[in-house]
Amino acid sequence: MLSNIQGDTDVYLITGDPVEQVRAPEVYNLLFAKLGINAVLVPVHVLASNIETFVKAAFLARNIKGMFVTIPHKSAVMGLLSHCNQHGRVAGAVNAIRGNPDGALEGGLFDGKGFVGSLDYFDMAYAGKRVLILGAGGAASALAASFVLAGERAPAELALFDPVPGKAQAVVDHVSAAARFPGTRLLAAASGDPAGYDLVINATPLGLKAGDTLPCDVARLAPHASVVDILMKNQPTPFVRAARARGLVAEPGFEMLIQQTPDYLDFFGHTAAAQLVRQDATFIRQHLYPASMTGEIMRFASPASVTEKETAVLIT
Repeated sequence: MLSNIQGDTDVYLITGDPVEQVRAPEVYNLLFAKLGINAVLVPVHVLASNIETFVKAAFLARNIKGMFVTIPHKSAVMGLLSHCNQHGRVAGAVNAIRGNPDGALEGGLFDGKGFVGSLDYFDMAYAGKRVLILGAGGAASALAASFVLAGERAPAELALFDPVPGKAQAVVDHVSAAARFPGTRLLAAASGDPAGYDLVINATPLGLKAGDTLPCDVARLAPHASVVDILMKNQPTPFVRAARARGLVAEPGFEMLIQQTPDYLDFFGHTAAAQLVRQDATFIRQHLYPASMTGEIMRFASPASVTEKETAVLIT
């Protein structure tokens, strides 16, 4: 997929510390190749202490068209931005940066919007429900922002739990100060006990490494509860498998990445490609889902698909 890089190829970067776990390069380089976009997404490992210097220097290059941002840099880059979308302002974090013609850097946050889109895709109820987010890092902040910005579709209660003292409360305080959400009770949970919640989300790293403990006691999940594990690797994770063993609806985090892909493409100016992915993202699911889960790809897919002829018309 990367053999056609030339002098006029647009370059996008994804920064993280670490960066080995990211799957965005797989998705976007596949997408660029499939849809005929002369661009490449390259992972770069940047230490937290160097991220501001790196971002400012990177955008001096004329052919660097944008930057994806992952842990732990999503909040650290906020001071560099002249503009930011509403989700980013509420969460205090971004996962995309672009350079505008006037030289100003603009940020966008799409994680949470992508996650809420994945709930709609899986037909998982959250409006008026009790939701528990396990974890209080950048991803959890993004999810919290999107839930409270959902308006009439917002949860009745949104709780965050993190074992690090004060971390969940800090997210609650920031989101509470940045947005009004009269329909939602937002709080830091005293524990990770999932009992009584309608939707439980793993936004921790637990499940990435062999031998990790489960993010919560699956036996305590309500019989009607739904589970989502946003990890992009090792799916189905032990958490997903354990919840499914109890007969609960439990889904992997791939759809969160897929649902935000059109927003990234629009943000970086690839509007035709964004339209195509919104119509049919089957090829991305086929790439992300492991062999053991390929039978699940078409469960919720739209019957409409995009033909090669339609692709050519939209891209050109």
